[in-house]
Amino acid sequence: MRKLSPSEKKILDRLLYPEPFEVIQEETQLAYGEIRDDLINLMNSRLIETVDPENPNANTTNSFDSDNVKDSTYRITNSGINLMKRQS
Repeated sequence: MRKLSPSEKKILDRLLYPEPFEVIQEETQLAYGEIRDDLINLMNSRLIETVDPENPNANTTNSFDSDNVKDSTYRITNSGINLMKRQS
């Protein structure tokens, strides 16, 4: 089982509902680089996904561009929720 870092936990706590990068940064008060790295790690672990902000309940995810993390909206996946429950 993957162990979450404190900053990853902070991010996942905010993603029950879809949130754009700017809101994540504002609410966590983490540095841009730390958020970027955590988002990439969480995406690669399938703990979060990108969503279309116009239709956040759709089952399809947008493609993820790790060079432009500010352009995406994120939400926690079921796997992410389950991991948070196990580690709380």
